[in-house]
Amino acid sequence: MAELAELELPDDPKLARNITHFARALRKAGLPIGPGRVVEAIRAVEAAGFTERADFYWTLHACFVSKPEERQVFAQLFRLYWRDPRYLEQMMSFMTPMVRGVQEERRAQAAEKRAAEALLDGQERDLPRPEEAGEEVATSIDASHTISTGERLRSLDFEQMSGAEMAAAKRMLARLRLPVPPIQSRRTQALPGHLPDWQGTMRKAMRRGGEVTDFVTKRRRVRYPNLVVLCDISGSMSHYSRAVLHFLHSVANREGQGWAQVHAFTFGTRLTNITRHLRTRDVDAALAAAGAEAQDWEGGTRIAACLHDFNRDWSRRVMGQGAVVLLITDGLDRDPDADLGREMERLGLTARQLIWLNPLLRWEGFAPKARGIMQMLPHCSSFRAGHNIASLEGLAEALARPEDAGQKARLMAMLA
Repeated sequence: MAELAELELPDDPKLARNITHFARALRKAGLPIGPGRVVEAIRAVEAAGFTERADFYWTLHACFVSKPEERQVFAQLFRLYWRDPRYLEQMMSFMTPMVRGVQEERRAQAAEKRAAEALLDGQERDLPRPEEAGEEVATSIDASHTISTGERLRSLDFEQMSGAEMAAAKRMLARLRLPVPPIQSRRTQALPGHLPDWQGTMRKAMRRGGEVTDFVTKRRRVRYPNLVVLCDISGSMSHYSRAVLHFLHSVANREGQGWAQVHAFTFGTRLTNITRHLRTRDVDAALAAAGAEAQDWEGGTRIAACLHDFNRDWSRRVMGQGAVVLLITDGLDRDPDADLGREMERLGLTARQLIWLNPLLRWEGFAPKARGIMQMLPHCSSFRAGHNIASLEGLAEALARPEDAGQKARLMAMLA
């Protein structure tokens, strides 16, 4: 029982209640834990005993963790709740502004903020009142919540955001625009313009006895392309795909951006058309319906098979009139036998622009070493990052300048 004393349990001495509270914090952090798992965890701890820290950790891990991406959240919460209560105070400093003194900042690892926020739900850090701290302190607090907060959220990785930061980021994404310049068609229309209309000129002359008094001109027709979005919702892309879908919802429902139609598809282990769900005005209802439609959310990745299904079943329906394709994926295909390069080539040939957003570009040392990335890279027209709000804002610039290939040229040089 010596190890038990070192764990520094919370005030409530009842182990079952502690495990229940720990499970509740895991659920708030995003793990799908229901009452059944809590009961199983309590029975498992009773069967395995509570004498060694490692045994206790892996017993709860076996009961609560079902996917690889959930391991880090579990590890952070376990350390917060069971091992080091003083770590809570450190994590609270990441979530609230400091008023007195200068805090030595440390970039929180992925899932740390969400873990601390789930465990500290309903608690607030004691801050001095403005009348006690003075007008200078109150001004600094107000400034930190206006200018600096917005700038920091623009460059903050979606994976690094806490729940409150993600909510603020979604409000910023809802205000973004993605306008597209019109396409000049080869067809013309009988309106004053810069092109000579010889037939119109002769018809007008015939009505005046064959005398040509002036020349009739015409202009080219203007048309707008479709926007087709293929969004990866596998386990490694779940945080990024949720943010991107919020952005696409605002694009699909905001008028005046120039798109003829916006078509959205999700893929993990299968392809799902969620276009009609994104047309719902309420963003929460739209994404809830899209999540229910896409049964492979946070599952595996079969990029080649899903692109094959799109090219076979949907390409002719939605890719007409010079469509622009946004492909959001990390390119890590799990099917070693699939011909990903061939499917990507066919997709690129049918699209006017194929813009690939890859969150892995957030790393400075990123190199196209994965087999899937090497097969896909030559066939996209632009290769860009897609891990924060600033990268999504850059999409408008990529649409306005089709010659801008982003990071493609630099990475293609590595493949040579």
